[in-house]
Amino acid sequence: MSDAENCMLSLIDRRGVHGIGIEPLFTPFDQALATYRPAPSVVETGIVEQVGQGVARVSGLPAVESMELVRFPNGILGIAFNLDPDEVGVVLLNDNNGLKAGDPVERTGRVVDTPAGPELLGRIVNALGEPLDEAGSFVTAERWPLERPAPAIMERAPVSVPLATGLKVIDAAIPIGRGQRELILGDRQTGKTALAVDTILNQASQNVICVYCSIGQRGAAVARVIDDLRQRGALRYTFLVVAAGEDPPGLQVLTPYAATTMAEWFMTRGHDVLIVYDDLTRHAQAYRELSLLLRRPPGREAYPGDIFYLHSRLLERATHLRPEHGGGSLSALPIIETEAQNLSAYIPTNLISITDGQIVLSPELARKGILPAVDVGESVSRVGGKTQLPAYRAIAAELRLTYSQFEELENFARFGTRLDEATRQTIERGRRVREVLKQRQYQPLPVAEQIAVLLAVTEGVFDSIPLEQMTVAEQAVRAQAVARCPEIGARITSGSPLSDAERDTLLAAARAAIVNLKPDADTQSLLPLGKS
Repeated sequence: MSDAENCMLSLIDRRGVHGIGIEPLFTPFDQALATYRPAPSVVETGIVEQVGQGVARVSGLPAVESMELVRFPNGILGIAFNLDPDEVGVVLLNDNNGLKAGDPVERTGRVVDTPAGPELLGRIVNALGEPLDEAGSFVTAERWPLERPAPAIMERAPVSVPLATGLKVIDAAIPIGRGQRELILGDRQTGKTALAVDTILNQASQNVICVYCSIGQRGAAVARVIDDLRQRGALRYTFLVVAAGEDPPGLQVLTPYAATTMAEWFMTRGHDVLIVYDDLTRHAQAYRELSLLLRRPPGREAYPGDIFYLHSRLLERATHLRPEHGGGSLSALPIIETEAQNLSAYIPTNLISITDGQIVLSPELARKGILPAVDVGESVSRVGGKTQLPAYRAIAAELRLTYSQFEELENFARFGTRLDEATRQTIERGRRVREVLKQRQYQPLPVAEQIAVLLAVTEGVFDSIPLEQMTVAEQAVRAQAVARCPEIGARITSGSPLSDAERDTLLAAARAAIVNLKPDADTQSLLPLGKS
């Protein structure tokens, strides 16, 4: 404050203000502004010591926390991964182009998070919530941390509602419940992604929100899945979280956790959610890459010792919540890739022990054209059988028994052994069961139609049909069941048990459909009457 101002203030203080009618020259606000001294802002800044492929070593951040977001020049982000006494190992979330030793790095004071809300539906985003489609940016009201603790035991409710996949072989023999974790594993090109996509398509009328999480896949493969979902109208209840194979390994490691956090937002609000992780084999490989670059010691099969914890803390978040905690459910379908059907490898055994069952896809069945190539003998569901609709339970046990006996006898019959009539009949019926369990992609079936076909094949309705004509006969039985038994179909879907009278009605409809087929003289194929 100047000398003149000080003199004026002294004059006002000596003579008074209100007594002589002089207005004050300085208000209290002016005085506070004149004496204001801003508090210093402290930003903890470190120095980049070393830059590697997807990682950086930083010194000078003594108070940084685990999984805290840090910022480098040029907008490059990273997370504090290794907290060593002398330096911090940082996983980069962007390409490290231009980043070099000596560059500054700043703490942000917050853990890595992602947007969560209904605005995600129909969108394609990465782990940080940045849009990858051409629909423009979006803003959600909430952002949730990527790493969230799994619900406590007392917050969980029993798995009690089936998750219909629309695939006969799974819904009947390997059922899945809402809130279950069912592993899908198999060699390359056996139809793992196709099975998951069909399950997503079948949720159109099931009031289930779907999340497809792609980890390290080729861009062409992800684009094909997106196109399939868009063409069939599935994006209205689905969103995708994608980390491409060319993305930094740090982003690939975070992607399934981000997708789970986004899905949990819907689960806590009472929605049923299905999430597909495609696939966790590449996720484990990306985590191994980061760990070895940060000098973490490898263990069995060159994976770091915490690889089990990596996947267990992810899949434990899938559950069915009690009503007082929202009542929603999160069902997980993790996919992993095996080599030469080696189910005893490190990552497959880890995930088999974490999940509630596994669907094993066989390359031998795929080569024979038996799709979906589900190996019923190797596959199991440890929870879903309790949620299975009563109509399925009435025929599922007999179906599995018939199919298992058929597989054993078929292998035995390859030696040319002369078979008795009963054994030959078992093999012939088993071959028709296998034909019925075949299903084309993008054609999930309603529950009532599945029950009609499965009941017909277990009761021998198809025994007189040639194998090459089973597809036509199956379509005829499904059409007849829909036309003649709509009330039975509604009761089956609602969870009512299949009574003896309803069973007889469905079998009568199936036999009528077979009778109405006639062989065509030229092609020796079965055609409905009236067709030429």
